[in-house]
Amino acid sequence: MIERRIRAELLQAMDENPAVGLLGPRQTGKTTLALEVAATRPAIYLDLETPSDRAKLSDPEQYLRQHEDKLVILDEVHRAPEIYQTLRGLIDRGRRRGRTGGQFLLLGSASADLLKQSGETLAGRIAYLELCPFDTLEVGGNELNALWVRGGFPSSFLANSERQSLLWREDFIRTYLEREISQFGVRIPPETLLRFWTMLAHNQSMQLNASTLAQGLGVEGKSVARYLDLLVDLLLVRRLPAWHRNVGKRLVKSPKVSVRDSGLCHALLSIGSLDQLLGHPVAGPSWEAFVIESLLAAAPRSTKASFYRTAAGAEVDLVLEVPGEKIWAIEVKRSLAPKLSRGFHQACEDLKADERFVVYPGEEGFPLDADTRCLNVRELARRVQGVDN
Repeated sequence: MIERRIRAELLQAMDENPAVGLLGPRQTGKTTLALEVAATRPAIYLDLETPSDRAKLSDPEQYLRQHEDKLVILDEVHRAPEIYQTLRGLIDRGRRRGRTGGQFLLLGSASADLLKQSGETLAGRIAYLELCPFDTLEVGGNELNALWVRGGFPSSFLANSERQSLLWREDFIRTYLEREISQFGVRIPPETLLRFWTMLAHNQSMQLNASTLAQGLGVEGKSVARYLDLLVDLLLVRRLPAWHRNVGKRLVKSPKVSVRDSGLCHALLSIGSLDQLLGHPVAGPSWEAFVIESLLAAAPRSTKASFYRTAAGAEVDLVLEVPGEKIWAIEVKRSLAPKLSRGFHQACEDLKADERFVVYPGEEGFPLDADTRCLNVRELARRVQGVDN
């Protein structure tokens, strides 16, 4: 078992809020973590994908009132959207009786789905946390390449062989396209969505060019926007916005888009080993996306992330606005002997960056110049994690 870093934050959120929504793609370990929490206190677990557990909620208020003294865990809660009104009443009833936390733990596979369903009924009563796949601070330093190649989904990362890992990811992609997405009321042909997802993998960490994607798919631009919104809402794709403050320069405004889990990106491209990856054109962009996901997984929740690029070529791969109103400029390099471009220095001046870092695949940290330090991804993730301490 690999201990999840979010566990302590989840326990604290449950103590402070009557309801907590634990969000994340399927197979990231939400149920496993919830059952670990359930073992620490009186609790009941209901999987709303099973007919027997759904039958128990035919009269949800009556059933849940019988368990008001327990933590109620509702897995795949999108299956029963009508239950939110009942949860609101039970939460308010519990508050009047002095119970301010630990009533409900809701597990969901899509961010927007839970947010839309609970926006009116549970506003002010629920806190949301996101459980990502394994990240660089949860696995050993000697397993970094395996994490990059296989991704962080537990069944993929812990597979007995590279072949088994790749097969699991390919099955995961196929299942999502053929079964999972339809559960959210989306009517997009699986073949079309697979082509779109694969095109994003080929253009990993690139700026979004909706017209090119639409032309390749033979659809309208608004369809591309709809497909992208769906994969972002399912927490499978990252849409990293461009820095938007006025710095007196012509700024690039299109977001950068990437498949969030590197293992899924590689599976979409039929890459199953480190040797195959290092010989593929996607290696550099994939490494950049991997580093960015690792840092954002470690960052405090209030951190704002973007990238910076001007029409003149000044560029920073990742801009973090961390607690304390500090700006960190981060460049990602795959080389063991990274060099800084004039565009990076110009971008840091434009941003008035407080800290400057380069992430590289080596082990030891060292200064590149008087203002910039070169670190490996784990060390920088630790710094990002501790920035608000």
